[in-house]
Amino acid sequence: MRPTSMTRLCGLIGDPVEHSISPQMLNSAFESLNLDYVYVAMKVKKTELTNAINGVRALGLHGLNVTIPHKVEVMKHIDSADKLALEIGAVNTILNRNGRLFGFNTDGIGAVRAIEESGTSLEGKKVVLVGSGGAARAIAFSISRRIDGLTILNRRVERARGLALDLMKKRKSKVIFGGLSEQTLRRELSNARILINATSVGMFPSISRSVVDSSLLRKDLIVFDIVYNPLETRLLREASSVGARTVNGIGMLVHQGAEAFRLWTGKDAPVEHMRKVALKELSRVEPKA
Repeated sequence: MRPTSMTRLCGLIGDPVEHSISPQMLNSAFESLNLDYVYVAMKVKKTELTNAINGVRALGLHGLNVTIPHKVEVMKHIDSADKLALEIGAVNTILNRNGRLFGFNTDGIGAVRAIEESGTSLEGKKVVLVGSGGAARAIAFSISRRIDGLTILNRRVERARGLALDLMKKRKSKVIFGGLSEQTLRRELSNARILINATSVGMFPSISRSVVDSSLLRKDLIVFDIVYNPLETRLLREASSVGARTVNGIGMLVHQGAEAFRLWTGKDAPVEHMRKVALKELSRVEPKA
């Protein structure tokens, strides 16, 4: 469908955005349902976030996805956010309703759906979550009431501590936190069932990196990496080599995008169509390890 004077504009803001396949995935979804929407990726530096959000209002953009490094800071610039986004303290989706900007967080929904469609139940599991940024916060709040215990590990321990305290205060959750030392990882993974990497470690172009040494992985562990480029990160490759079940980042990408699609259009997203487009695009651009 060609853009018209009535076309609604949606987009992605972040830095970097050059690696994103969201434009291909969401434009194809709009087209498949014959909707007059267009989606573009826009690089916005930290120092330009205020100007960018003012531009959203001035130009009447209909909706935004928000990615690194703006998910937390953007909350200062919108008019309202739903309960989950407020609990998480991060927004990754914005809807413009007549100049008022409403924030949502679809990352957690996307992560839970990705895990569940792999055949894994979260109920009663002990989880080690690596990371404490916007995506990690969304995942932690979305799984906290369904699991049996959560350990949050981060290179900067004070950030892991902050997220843990938020969960304990707002959700009355049982949470352990710590640093990313091999000793801590070994201890916490020894009785965990699920490992989630919610950092960008292993993402293109740093594809040789992993948050966990391969010696700490085992067959009965379920390993979920939110990175989708490359589709099989070093972490997932090494987990597979010891027989662990792995979940790549494409499911989270697709499902968080599908929820944003629903918020913007009021229609259910063509999830499998979006997945097919995303995988096709990744096969074209994915780096080889």
